[in-house]
Amino acid sequence: MVVELNGQNFEAEVLKSDKPVLVDFWATWCGPCKMVSPLVDELAEEHKEYKFCKVNVDDQEDLAARFGIMSIPSLFIFKNGENVKKSVGALPKEEILKLFE
Repeated sequence: MVVELNGQNFEAEVLKSDKPVLVDFWATWCGPCKMVSPLVDELAEEHKEYKFCKVNVDDQEDLAARFGIMSIPSLFIFKNGENVKKSVGALPKEEILKLFE
């Protein structure tokens, strides 16, 4: 299951998560985002040891600004409440999973 994030649930779902979290910053008009989104959905079904979340940058401008999102898709990995890795641009499924390493 992929969690849709907003300003109200971000802290509880990401910063206080006991699992590593991937956050996908995306938008409906973004072509590369449309390629990455189904891969994130698949990974969420296959890897329950991680949490997968999405932020629509058009709907959640404050969150996008907070993390300095300039290009999408942007994938962030959070562990123990800290942003430990960031990747910008479309990646194949295997490379998305490697971000957790």
